[in-house]
Amino acid sequence: MRGRQAFGICVLALTALAGLRAEACTRVLYETGEKGFIVGRTMDWMVDPHSDLWSFPEGMQRDGGVGPKSVKWTSKYGSVVSSFENVATVDGMNEKGLVLNMLYLVESDYGDWRTSDKPLISAGAWGQYVLDNFATVAEAVEAMSKNPFAMVAPDLPGGKKAGGHVAISDATGDSAIFEWLGGKLVVHHGAQYTVMTNSPSYDQQLALNTYWETIGGINFLPGTARSADRFARVSWNLDAVPHEKDPRLAVATVFSLVRTVSVPLGLADPNQPNIAATVWRTVSDSRAKRYFFDSSYSPTVFWVDLDKLQLHEGAKPMKLDLSGYPPIAGEASAKFAPAEPFKFLSP
Repeated sequence: MRGRQAFGICVLALTALAGLRAEACTRVLYETGEKGFIVGRTMDWMVDPHSDLWSFPEGMQRDGGVGPKSVKWTSKYGSVVSSFENVATVDGMNEKGLVLNMLYLVESDYGDWRTSDKPLISAGAWGQYVLDNFATVAEAVEAMSKNPFAMVAPDLPGGKKAGGHVAISDATGDSAIFEWLGGKLVVHHGAQYTVMTNSPSYDQQLALNTYWETIGGINFLPGTARSADRFARVSWNLDAVPHEKDPRLAVATVFSLVRTVSVPLGLADPNQPNIAATVWRTVSDSRAKRYFFDSSYSPTVFWVDLDKLQLHEGAKPMKLDLSGYPPIAGEASAKFAPAEPFKFLSP
């Protein structure tokens, strides 16, 4: 009986895997030996998304970026973020150690904002809204569960559908996943949600990973660039690696985890057009307030100590221009220069 049950699970898992799209990106939340928490993620995309780093201070007057009905807010916390085509905040950490990672999800369905009487926000602004307003995962979950606004998601530059699910974590190791499915917000909240990739929806990702847990990573791990394979592979590796006490080794461990699921530059498959190369990786240390950036187009890794940025109220927004793939190494806060904030994605 047990053998037949395992075979049935296998068939279901492989059937589901066969239908998965292969949009990329991976996020992993690692606990150190000193009870600190570090997040690593990959950004995998078909073309260079022209990302820059930005520092945004507290006290900024913000809005949702989609016209007069946009939600308005004043930032409570400063942050450092990575932009996408300078129309969206897709990654970052605020001065309280709250980390946000936005990954592509083709199944996203935000509902029809045209029929909503709620304030509006661009899909490109949502990540910044979270970093600006919340110090902990619990605060964000409580606020977002009230559905305070409707999401506007015009197509991305290049014409691809704008859609993503979001993972957040904080300095205590608390974690949450937000997805918009069938026009409704779905939240998975708990420290156990340490890994996220792309398709399918998160509940199905967890179900597929349960199958691979029965196989055991020593015996076999799926090795393709498909989303569910990356989820299984990095989940097993996360459980297998030691909880390092040395901060340098802990950061190195997280980098090693996300590199195991990175996709080589230039990789393309005409039969799987959504498989994309890893263009950059970030590692966010919530305790040290240190944000690492690793571009696949550059041979160097650099980091930003948030304590060295000008994030106090009244400070100017600043930008670290990464066009041309400059070979930046070491601590890079001094390389930021004042700049007008980018405008969020709008119709």
